[in-house]
Amino acid sequence: MLEVAVIALRWLQYGGGVVLLGAPLFLLYSFKDADAPNLEWSRPTLRLAAIIVALGSLAALVAQTAVMAGSLSEAVKPASLSFMVTGTALGMAMVVRAAAALLGLVALVALKPGRALWSVTAALGLIVAASFAWTGHGAATEGPGGPIHLVANIIHAVAAALWLGALAALTALLLRRAGPDLAIHRALHGFAGLGTLAVLMLVLTGLVNSWFLIGPERVASIAGNLYGQLLVAKLVLFGLMLALAASNRFRLTPTLGSALETGQPSVAAMSALRRSLLVETGLGLALIGVVAVMGTLPPPASL
Repeated sequence: MLEVAVIALRWLQYGGGVVLLGAPLFLLYSFKDADAPNLEWSRPTLRLAAIIVALGSLAALVAQTAVMAGSLSEAVKPASLSFMVTGTALGMAMVVRAAAALLGLVALVALKPGRALWSVTAALGLIVAASFAWTGHGAATEGPGGPIHLVANIIHAVAAALWLGALAALTALLLRRAGPDLAIHRALHGFAGLGTLAVLMLVLTGLVNSWFLIGPERVASIAGNLYGQLLVAKLVLFGLMLALAASNRFRLTPTLGSALETGQPSVAAMSALRRSLLVETGLGLALIGVVAVMGTLPPPASL
């Protein structure tokens, strides 16, 4: 039961973390201050993400301590929690993550929507995303390759947050029709560049991570264990998301642009984009769920 709780809490933290970084960055590069009145929905969304990360991190600290201590009653003892925080990188990373999320929550309550708030939130979201590397396999690699694996894992987590968080913001934007169609089209067009960069970083760092966690000699037998099977599932979900992203960029977004340029109704184009983004967001949620499970399993290279 504790293991299930650890997985669920990891999934919640990943979900909140990607929004806390990717969404404010999306707002920063997609909209100017003149567009801010249309973005009132974003602050409560980011507040919820910050709360999920903060509470999820603290709950995960207790759950992980319980797994290591053998029981929940032992985990809530001050001595056990103190050792987890001061004696392990895992515990310290969770505390740092919770603190960054709480600072983000304070900023989201105190500051008005605008570039200053998005900049502060994105900076704190970057800390949250980077901290995931210290609670995953990237921090466990020993030897001279350890720092390389850790850095690759950090970049991988940040790139995932850039893509998935911006995707969540885009989905919310289209569902609420919170701005004029022209502004939404401009945001979609701008997302293409960041999305391409994020995908490139994900692919490169994913290859580095696979080298350390699986090893080239085990690639042929990757489906022989649960970790490898989940990795295959992750790659399939990633591929489906890429296909949808390509359709959005090269077919649906240009269709919306053409409708706006010629003065034709854009309802059908917006509906198609909305459906596509909803499916892509759902696949993203499933993908981070798979990652949450993988983080609790020993990789093939350690067996």
